[in-house]
Amino acid sequence: MAEKEVFLTPEGLAKLEAELEHLRTVGRQEVANKIAQAKQLSGAAMDSEFDDAKKEQAFIEGRILTLENMIKRAKVIGSATSASGRVEIGSKVTVRDQEGQEEHYSIVGSAEASPRQGKISNESPVGRALLGKKVGEETEVIAPAGVRKLTVISIE
Repeated sequence: MAEKEVFLTPEGLAKLEAELEHLRTVGRQEVANKIAQAKQLSGAAMDSEFDDAKKEQAFIEGRILTLENMIKRAKVIGSATSASGRVEIGSKVTVRDQEGQEEHYSIVGSAEASPRQGKISNESPVGRALLGKKVGEETEVIAPAGVRKLTVISIE
């Protein structure tokens, strides 16, 4: 089975690469120091510190593997409007709902999604509904609160 691409903006890729570098250098060294310190001391309290440090080490190593895999599968997306004028990954979209409220979204890959910052995943209900739409087109989104109608106002 082919591995799924991870869509990232240039900024998102840089952020993941920086986190990976930090974990490989600083994170690994800090946890190694904690393990060494816990090994030198004895007693029940130190046993729990050793266990905690080993759990932290496992977390860091797991995160490193995850980041390496994401970066390997990364497909960098731009923020330019497609030639077709349709919403695609990397688009910045302004929509209007049925109450007349305008909302602004950047369509990004799931690894970068941050709804509070207006970055929604291409796999989210709203993201999926908007993909492929042109300015003036309306789409329906099935949300927990019910069906929402959104009209595309602009695409950047």
